Amino acid sequence: MDIIINATSMTPIYEQIVDRIRALIKGGEIKAGEPLPSVRGLARQCAISALTAKKAYDVLEQEGLVVTVQGKGTFVADVSPNIVAEELNRQVEEEFAQAIAKARRLQLSDADIKELVTMLLDDTDDGTDGGTGTTDRKGATR
Repeated sequence: MDIIINATSMTPIYEQIVDRIRALIKGGEIKAGEPLPSVRGLARQCAISALTAKKAYDVLEQEGLVVTVQGKGTFVADVSPNIVAEELNRQVEEEFAQAIAKARRLQLSDADIKELVTMLLDDTDDGTDGGTGTTDRKGATR
């Protein structure tokens, strides 16, 4: 399991670990029942405090993504597809909220924001660039 910590990030280290392990679980790279490194092993691997590693595992356990068995270790939980879907929806909502906040800081009106979202949805529906190109307000992709 490869976890890279960005020491200069504004995101706390334990959250970086949680995000990476969550992504590995949801991406199917680590499966239900697979053991995770011990708290001390993770701390050693990431060159962090064991308390930070423990906090990351505690968050994952609260989310239902891992289970800890006393004396045996921490294992990936058998995660239901509903939990995965809910978490993915939450992440998308968070990203939309950040994008809307940025648009409002740039003084775009709600109507302009809705128009942009509709335009991006139309781009992905018609099989064109999947929303990755730059599109002007008239719908021309540049």
